[in-house]
Amino acid sequence: MKAILVFGDSLSAGLGISPREAWPMLLLDKLRPISSHFRVINASASGSTTEDGLHRLPPHLDRSIDIFVLELGINDAWHGIPIETIRANLQSIIDEVKTRNPNVTLVIAGMQFPLPSSKADYMTMFGKMFGELAEKNHASLVPYLLDGVAGNPELNLPDRIHPNVAGHKILLENVWRVLEPIARDAAKSRAHTNLIQK
Repeated sequence: MKAILVFGDSLSAGLGISPREAWPMLLLDKLRPISSHFRVINASASGSTTEDGLHRLPPHLDRSIDIFVLELGINDAWHGIPIETIRANLQSIIDEVKTRNPNVTLVIAGMQFPLPSSKADYMTMFGKMFGELAEKNHASLVPYLLDGVAGNPELNLPDRIHPNVAGHKILLENVWRVLEPIARDAAKSRAHTNLIQK
């Protein structure tokens, strides 16, 4: 089996909706036509910061991970955590995953953070950080996880922050545009390995 581990916060945990309707679990319907040998583990936790992520990561490293989707950082931004601290924590998470899974494929979910114009520098640096991390770590980048969803009351819960069921379907498409070719390559790799073993 090829294991896809999604490691995020409430945006991936599916706060306010059934966990089965959160975008990571909806991935299974996309993956099934490619191969039946994918397993999706949603290790996301509502409210999680990057520091929380570092603390809760080790148990998940006991399993083999083929594709690691990292979606953290927005809660740090809400608390005004310095960008360099957020970056360092995300890099530490990536380093730990790669140490235990040298052949892992990394996917980073980019985020943007709307702030008053007085905090424009922070907002810009936060948005750029994800692309810079992806480039440094040879990871694939989802440019903006909430693209097409953020700010739309029809696609969010009453808090206007967390996507509703319809919103998660769009988040799925945003991720799938990046993940589909990775999943197809992983499925081909598995098929090739099976042929060699036979």
